[in-house]
Amino acid sequence: MENILPLIIVALGVGVLLILITKLQLNTFISLIITAFLVALALGMPLDEIVGSIEGGMGGTLGSIALIFGLGAILGRLVADAGGAQRIAVTLIDKFGEKHIQWAVVIASFIIGIALFFEVGLVLLIPIVFQIAKRLKLSPLYLGIPMATALSVTHGFLPPHPGPTVIAQQYEANIGMVLIYGIILAIPTVIIAGPLFTKVIKKIMPDSFNKAGNLDSLGEIKTFKTEDTPGFGISVLTSLLPVILMAIATIVDLVQDLGNVGDNVLFDIIHLIGEPTTALLLSVLLAVYTMGVKRNIPMKQVMASAEESIRAIGMMLLIIGGGGVFKQVLIDGGVGDSVAALFADTNMSPLVLAWLIAAILRIALGSATVAALTTAGLVIPLMSGSGVDPALMVLATGAGSLIASHVNDAGFWMFKEFFGLSIKETFATWTLLETIISIVGLVGVLVLNMFV
Repeated sequence: MENILPLIIVALGVGVLLILITKLQLNTFISLIITAFLVALALGMPLDEIVGSIEGGMGGTLGSIALIFGLGAILGRLVADAGGAQRIAVTLIDKFGEKHIQWAVVIASFIIGIALFFEVGLVLLIPIVFQIAKRLKLSPLYLGIPMATALSVTHGFLPPHPGPTVIAQQYEANIGMVLIYGIILAIPTVIIAGPLFTKVIKKIMPDSFNKAGNLDSLGEIKTFKTEDTPGFGISVLTSLLPVILMAIATIVDLVQDLGNVGDNVLFDIIHLIGEPTTALLLSVLLAVYTMGVKRNIPMKQVMASAEESIRAIGMMLLIIGGGGVFKQVLIDGGVGDSVAALFADTNMSPLVLAWLIAAILRIALGSATVAALTTAGLVIPLMSGSGVDPALMVLATGAGSLIASHVNDAGFWMFKEFFGLSIKETFATWTLLETIISIVGLVGVLVLNMFV
């Protein structure tokens, strides 16, 4: 019973969090801090340690990711505001042609999704998808599902997105390995949940593919003449540079390990450049040049884009910090140890358990990032001595945190409104594709676990 009580307290805490956010319509960050206080008290934490735990959770979470998150937001905004993202999408769509249009949308969304956060990528790409659909006389949803799939997969699996980046830090995983495994996992997941799923659901729910959609909520959309945008190659390089630098550093690490080669100045420099913060800073500097200076855009205008991107993510940073606070209270209150004790005699893989807990929390809370962070607080004690690869734990947690997006998730309503769907149609398309991503992600992680 003593192992069950802390879990009951957590369940009640999640219930309180839901009431605060949905019924009382309190801000998510404030709701998380209130819930963390209440859960800490209920768990019997000493009163003089509660504030320290809360401050430690906030600082520990944001201390390592605020730089990555901020620089990532600036990079994405510079590429978007210069028309680089539009150039990537339009060029690929033109190259692939009408017959392979879905694959063009998938690749464009994947590249742009690495550089941009999910909501930003959605708002940026949807007008382009609608233009292409109109030009080719296709259903917007026929292109929208592959687009949303690629954006969602990058959001859940790949650094420098907030979820995988924060969880990698919590699990002490090598972020480069998370990136490499994440890309291996992302490719089949995007194919299955994107173009293949679209074919199946089109036969099951053909009426939803006849909807015209609605872009009114986007307001005035910034579009560019193609000749006024940066070149395709430089736009792709600028967007993917952080991924390329982190991947190079990880591959060098692997070569060193396999060849038993010691460090020297060259390897030290490569490792420094491959650190997420350094990789993103260099990418932002490149973007300032390629998306601004080189195109004769005044530095003041380029910096205005950078400042606007930070304003846009301020509340998101606080919410991530709030998730970190809740996670820290669970660890300091001994909940993680209770979970470890409860599953001590089970044969269930920590990977499956992390996915399962993240999935339950995602369905309850709506936020993938908060679900992933809370999961970390519960499963970190399970990892010691399990021999499981921390990078795979990150991906299992990320996959679980994407499952079954429904009415408590902003993404659900965005997808519904943009594509003009009914609630039932949104469940059959958006909720189902997110669930497919989650399940395929878990299967992929378990397969990878057999080889690493």
